[in-house]
Amino acid sequence: MPPRSTPTERQRRLGAELRKMRVAAGMTTEYAAGLLGVPRTNVPNMESGRSGISADRVRTLAGNYGCPDQGLVDALASMATERDKGWWETYRGQLPVSFLDIAEMEWHATSLRIALTVHMPGILQTEEHARAVFEAVIPRLPAADIDVRVAHRMDRQQVLENAEPPSVDVIVHEAALRMQFGGPGVARRQLERLLQLSERDSVALHVIPFKAGSFPGAGQSVIYAQANVPPLDTVELDSTHGAEFIDTEMQLQKYRAQLDAMESVALAPAASRDFIRTLANDL
Repeated sequence: MPPRSTPTERQRRLGAELRKMRVAAGMTTEYAAGLLGVPRTNVPNMESGRSGISADRVRTLAGNYGCPDQGLVDALASMATERDKGWWETYRGQLPVSFLDIAEMEWHATSLRIALTVHMPGILQTEEHARAVFEAVIPRLPAADIDVRVAHRMDRQQVLENAEPPSVDVIVHEAALRMQFGGPGVARRQLERLLQLSERDSVALHVIPFKAGSFPGAGQSVIYAQANVPPLDTVELDSTHGAEFIDTEMQLQKYRAQLDAMESVALAPAASRDFIRTLANDL
């Protein structure tokens, strides 16, 4: 099978973890190739996500590298067995690949911690709010491209309807709640949607009011996706140039601390709902 031309972020992560494991063990690509009985050139493709690998081969490599974290090995082996294409693959060739990678990351997360200052979380947006956001993009998007982006954003919300949905902990600033994308009516319905979703057991909503003053991470939109083992956690940062995915332990620690600090200055869920309800009634 020829190498993949565009591996997903999740496929790249599997390969990167195997490379990290090999380097930590002080082993060469020649050694890895010998273990698997493949040409040496296959190993860089495997470690970049461009070539697939079986669960058995993941375990062979991990065992010979001396990896002591069985939970990590099991998680990587499970990733290697993923063969079914997710719903997001229907958008490949229509959207930037980062859109698909975000959806895939959310789908496989056990929990999501989301923090935003001027935008609503994508998986909690109404269709009309999402459309207003995409209509404000520069350069202006064709109507057909806006339709595809809105459809994808709505499809991302499927993760909330899973039999075992991830816990979703959202920290949103008052500035985002007061932004009237699409006008007062759209804004009011978006706030009502937040209130509706915040009543679910799997969703916790925290509001940072203006009076809270300064706090870390005020200028960033962050999604922290927790995996079934901590070493596979991922942070996604939004920018006008696209998504950035971060997974080094030092950076993961930084963003966990940042989210903890943001939550410490935010209102509790019940008070947050009262706050949002007041804003909605004023529109």
